[in-house]
Amino acid sequence: MNSLLAKADWMNRDDIRPYVFVRPENQIAQPGSVHRNDWFTQSPVFKNPLDVKELAFADRIYSLEERAFGPSNMAMPRWVFYDCAVMPGFVAGFAARPSALSKAAREALDPKKFPASLSPIKSSGVLKEVESLDDMDWIPLSLFIIIPTMHKGEWVAHNLCSVNSLLPKEEQFYGLGFMSKAFGLWYANVEQCSGMTQWGSPALKLHSHYGHLEVIGAYAPVHSHAKTITYRVQVNTQCWEKFFNKEPDLAFLENYGPTGTFIDPKQEVSMLNFQQRIERGEGPFYLSAGEIAQKKLDEQLMIYSLKQQY
Repeated sequence: MNSLLAKADWMNRDDIRPYVFVRPENQIAQPGSVHRNDWFTQSPVFKNPLDVKELAFADRIYSLEERAFGPSNMAMPRWVFYDCAVMPGFVAGFAARPSALSKAAREALDPKKFPASLSPIKSSGVLKEVESLDDMDWIPLSLFIIIPTMHKGEWVAHNLCSVNSLLPKEEQFYGLGFMSKAFGLWYANVEQCSGMTQWGSPALKLHSHYGHLEVIGAYAPVHSHAKTITYRVQVNTQCWEKFFNKEPDLAFLENYGPTGTFIDPKQEVSMLNFQQRIERGEGPFYLSAGEIAQKKLDEQLMIYSLKQQY
């Protein structure tokens, strides 16, 4: 494994492996063939969301997702997960054998303490309910949902979360969230990735490290949360290491320059003004991952553009 990931020693274990929750028709023909990267050496666990026997695995994904996004009123309905996520795309992440989990992790993932909301398993006369994690072969620790778009080569990163948000720091799997998205992008040979997150969200510190982050939408009143940034990156594995080593991104500094204007995550009018500049075709505009990493979530961020525009 890359020496930068020495802290992520859990990736070396046989009882923790990447998984791909995908229907057979959506499987990637030549996974991992586009991006040069040696982080993911284990064969993934495959699960088919159309198989009834995988309901317990799906429900553990649901439970993780709704506990991560429920407080912000953004938990995903089951029909959206099925119709809009696993039918056109797939879910990736990491999964563990039951015996690999610490006591804290077992409690956080316990199916009896934290059942998935609205699971048919509670009311069905034909489905068997899982009583314990020990009844499962693999338990999902994270989830990254990615969906292909009509724009060739572009995928949308729909959702990302991990069990780390439910564990004390000393029990967490170092880099689990970042590595889950990295694995999905690498595995599916994603060249261009778009996504959405909210201004001031800690998720922006993570999502900005998969490639140079272009802002294609600074304000989204069509979304449930208008104060949403819509971004696009050309996937670049050289940017991934900087998430861990915190080194300056010299390529970004070489290609992009400050515009002298800022986006203020606390001010809706700032978002709207930025959005109007995008709509007028004044861009493309970018944010610096290094700056995002160093600043507080509510601090102003410099807006960058391509240097050759000056």
